[in-house]
Amino acid sequence: MASTYTQILYHIVFSTKERATVLRENRREEFFRYVWGVHQGLNCHLYRINAMDDHVHILTGLHPSLSLADYVRELKTGTSRWISQEGIFPGFNGWQDGYGAFTISVREKDAVIGYIKEQQAHHQHTDFLEEYRRMLSDARIKYDDRYLA
Repeated sequence: MASTYTQILYHIVFSTKERATVLRENRREEFFRYVWGVHQGLNCHLYRINAMDDHVHILTGLHPSLSLADYVRELKTGTSRWISQEGIFPGFNGWQDGYGAFTISVREKDAVIGYIKEQQAHHQHTDFLEEYRRMLSDARIKYDDRYLA
């Protein structure tokens, strides 16, 4: 076969270190533009990004030559350095270790985009840990609650 064709979409979730509430809404658009640039540099497709004060949701398609772990490392390292240099989120002290990554089908793409888009409304009723536990459970991922706090 002469070409590689993939359709692997990831819904990725990660939080600030110690879930510090520092990702202030008034500067998030700058952060989102930077993340879009990181995706361009990695030859990935950013379908949607949104954030709350303490965590980020991303829907992306990775280039076939890039592993998920390398993508998350590049994204977290690059954004951490940029946030610190630009000072856009005072009190930001990095990202929490680990992340959640959930594959979705192309049929689910629009629903997940809507879910990510509506994070502010969603979090009026649900906190991050409750949301994250539900995502892990829905994906049938076994987890140890000690490592979520």
